[in-house]
Amino acid sequence: MSKERIVIMGAAGRDFHNFNTLYRNESRVEVVAFTATQIPNIEGRSYPATLAGELYPTGIPIIAEDDIKSFLLEEKVDTAVFSYSDVSYEYVMQRAARVNSLGVDFKLVGDRATMLPSIKPVIAVCAVRTGSGKSQTTRRISEILRDKGKKVAIVRHPMPYGDLARQAVQRFASVEDLDHHECTIEEREEYEHHIAAGNVVFAGVDYGLILKEAEKEADIVLWDGGNNDLPFFKPNLWVVVADPLRPGHELKYYPGETNLYQADVVVVNKINTAEQAAIDTVVANIKDRNPNAAIVMGASPVTVEGDASRIKGKRVLCVEDGPTLTHGGMKYGAAVVAAREHGAAEIIDPRPFAVGTIAETFETYPGIGELLPAMGYGEQQIEDLKKTIDAAGADLVLVGTPIDLGRIAQFSTPYLRIGYRLEEQGEPTMDGLLTKFISEM
Repeated sequence: MSKERIVIMGAAGRDFHNFNTLYRNESRVEVVAFTATQIPNIEGRSYPATLAGELYPTGIPIIAEDDIKSFLLEEKVDTAVFSYSDVSYEYVMQRAARVNSLGVDFKLVGDRATMLPSIKPVIAVCAVRTGSGKSQTTRRISEILRDKGKKVAIVRHPMPYGDLARQAVQRFASVEDLDHHECTIEEREEYEHHIAAGNVVFAGVDYGLILKEAEKEADIVLWDGGNNDLPFFKPNLWVVVADPLRPGHELKYYPGETNLYQADVVVVNKINTAEQAAIDTVVANIKDRNPNAAIVMGASPVTVEGDASRIKGKRVLCVEDGPTLTHGGMKYGAAVVAAREHGAAEIIDPRPFAVGTIAETFETYPGIGELLPAMGYGEQQIEDLKKTIDAAGADLVLVGTPIDLGRIAQFSTPYLRIGYRLEEQGEPTMDGLLTKFISEM
């Protein structure tokens, strides 16, 4: 019997995990390629033989998704497995139509076979969209657990943008570890704030091996999800963050609604800046899809590291988290909120000053508007970001990302770091829910 020939459509994360858990040792199928999208410059590599296993002695090529049509036909592919996240249902079905039109099956994978069991309790923090507030929710949960005497290992959704073989299992306990692993800005945004809070962070490519390492150091494994993807580990407590600044998106994006259906707890975040009608819409949708979920109402107040009075009357450049502005589709973040709250005279439009890969980002995502995404997937993009910031001529840069961007990009304009924290309003609270969870462990 001939093998089923499969292409895995991905973005250097969920695609590799699906391969590792479903296909790596499955002799009845042959994965002929991964496709890549969303993230710049991840195609043209290969999934190395050291990770692909004995059935793939030369590894597996990674091609651009734009080339998928000709590849499916030339390689006589039977099935395309869709394996990336935070995309609209329309987007998913357009890909399905494109694939099906070539006589190829289009597959969406459920979570049963891809969520790895752990010998330690697992709390998963996921979301309905990128930029909903997973990071501050994960920080809040880890803070509560530490206060209760529990040792936590953070395991972050993958962002393997470098040498995949070297990145199979990564452990980050210091900023120096980030430098050693040559982390991109996007990786640092997800790891650095956890390290600053005193947590050890694990990430990489092979999450079976990563889980074993995390279990050695933790009483509780805390999964910090990426985009709106499903967790890679089977959770004992599944926390999902919803965003009333984008009401209705919890029912329109893949696989965010799947998270919503399965959540034990849904955090309705940003209620301090959202309109009440939008909050009511999100709460109603949660109750419709998952009436048994506990709903935590959360404000997301902005924090300024330094003297906030420096913002008043200044011409400021607002730098926000890259993925949140690009495929996340958000129109503003912490830096913009801080600029408005503290009386900035003007928010500078960075687009006339954008150079190189930053200008290309604005062309690809024209809806970003008057904000600068903190893109930094490589040295050239970091250099282009630096040049764009310096050319804008701002009095002050407001950095609304979780990292010290000035240390990485080394721009010359003065800056303040802006952040968010989760602040629960009313009952239930995360503290109360976690106290109950620990008592039942």
